[in-house]
Amino acid sequence: MNDQNQKQLGKTLWNIADTLRGAMNADDFRDYMLSFLFLRYLSDNYEAAAKKELGRDYPNPNAIGNGGRSPLSVWYAENPDDVAAFEKQMRLKAHYLIKPEHLWTSIAHMARTQNDELLNTLQAGFKYIENESFQSRFGGLFSEINLGSDKLGRTYADRNVKLCAIITEIAKGLANFSSDVDTLGDAYEYLIGQFAAGSGKKAGEFYTPQQVSDILSAIVTLDSQEPATGKKDRLASVLDFACGSGSLLLNVRKRMGPHGIGRIYGQEKNITTYNLARMNMLLHGVKDTEFEIYHGDTLTNDWDILRELNPAKKPSFDAIVANPPFSLRWESTEATGDDVRFKNYGLAPKSAADFAFLLHGFHYLKDEGVMAVILPHGVLFRGGAEERIRTKLLKDGHIDTVIGLPANLFYSTGIPVCILVLKKCKKPDDVLFINAAEHFAKGKRQNQLTDEHIGKIIETYQFRKEEDLYSKRVSMERIAEEGYNLNISRYISTAVGEEEIDLDATQKELGKIEKQIREATSRHNSFLKELGLTELPRSL
Repeated sequence: MNDQNQKQLGKTLWNIADTLRGAMNADDFRDYMLSFLFLRYLSDNYEAAAKKELGRDYPNPNAIGNGGRSPLSVWYAENPDDVAAFEKQMRLKAHYLIKPEHLWTSIAHMARTQNDELLNTLQAGFKYIENESFQSRFGGLFSEINLGSDKLGRTYADRNVKLCAIITEIAKGLANFSSDVDTLGDAYEYLIGQFAAGSGKKAGEFYTPQQVSDILSAIVTLDSQEPATGKKDRLASVLDFACGSGSLLLNVRKRMGPHGIGRIYGQEKNITTYNLARMNMLLHGVKDTEFEIYHGDTLTNDWDILRELNPAKKPSFDAIVANPPFSLRWESTEATGDDVRFKNYGLAPKSAADFAFLLHGFHYLKDEGVMAVILPHGVLFRGGAEERIRTKLLKDGHIDTVIGLPANLFYSTGIPVCILVLKKCKKPDDVLFINAAEHFAKGKRQNQLTDEHIGKIIETYQFRKEEDLYSKRVSMERIAEEGYNLNISRYISTAVGEEEIDLDATQKELGKIEKQIREATSRHNSFLKELGLTELPRSL
């Protein structure tokens, strides 16, 4: 499917969402809409695998007769003794299992025919997918979708009718579009972006704008040792410790290719967003055995696999990307100061956890790895504890690049932000500064980075290019002279120099003007004299 059709599918689904949600707010309706899109993807993928597995025995959909039963429903009814063996094979081939009555074909048919059992069937289907479909347990995947909510209707019958209407319209909207991974995955991302735009500041919890995501994913996949060769061949692992809906991780995967990453890891504190991320992974064709998203608090480090104290067994990652909450208040204590993540650098202030997030990720970065994290500009110049952390990171040679981005790129904030690139084994003895703050296309609500803007940032980073008013490599000696302050304006001037004035030429021009004034005054006075009126003075 071409880009135009993919965009059209996203718009079609968004129009459905906008029309059907009624009094329900966008955040609530988002969860229903995206879950049904997710069920459609799982079902189509599963039925394609079943058709391949059963071969000629797969019933012909056109010969079923009633236009609603799925071919698998027919096969199950006709082959009860073979169901167990078939399901065992499907777990091996498709990595998950869906019962025929829970497939999108069956659900959409129930919706079209206003079946009274639709709501109950959906609830049973979601519960099965959460607890039994996958080899990995996906408990709570649909926990934020309350099919018994009064927002759908006051009674069971009202809720059932509302769900029938929503699902029927979604089925119509999807009917003319392909159901392959890229198409539905892109539609899912489009809808997340549209819902994020409607959510304003809350969107920061789950969505990193695609254009910013493109920059971060490019940075961590480039081969910094051999920049001319382009991207790395393979990443054993990638981590986003504040992964939101998972778009950053998926962008890294898109750059590396479906087999270019050994395993994807993400952590997310918000339960709704955590569920979005898991669905998003599966919707983009990432198998449940290829990723692990953990629901928990990054700052308290409550993920068991990251709490390994033995240095030989400590997990580490080739690439780390993140867009953590900006300047979040957090609870640090004396005990936190002994935490291995912060022991060498100190604690970030309670008023702003920016460096706490950064040090968390940096602790788990491999020696040859790359970390790119989005942060507010304050981390570049604020004093106190943040100054001490920043200074030590610089003295230890770990801050590689500082990229200043334009203001108003994010739904969650209008402030300008920066990207910090960190490495444990960095070769150049300088820091590259890129000032891209004035390079953007103005949008109605958010400013935009075009492909040209993004490409320039990436190329400048990759080849460490220097350009007047845009980028500069700054020595550690100079940074030390500035008190380890990384404020970009200290190193890259954005002021346009005033045009030099040619005094001789200006003097001649003034003389010319004075002569013209005298001549004009003389002519004017001759007219006044003829009329018998008082003359103007000869000089002004």
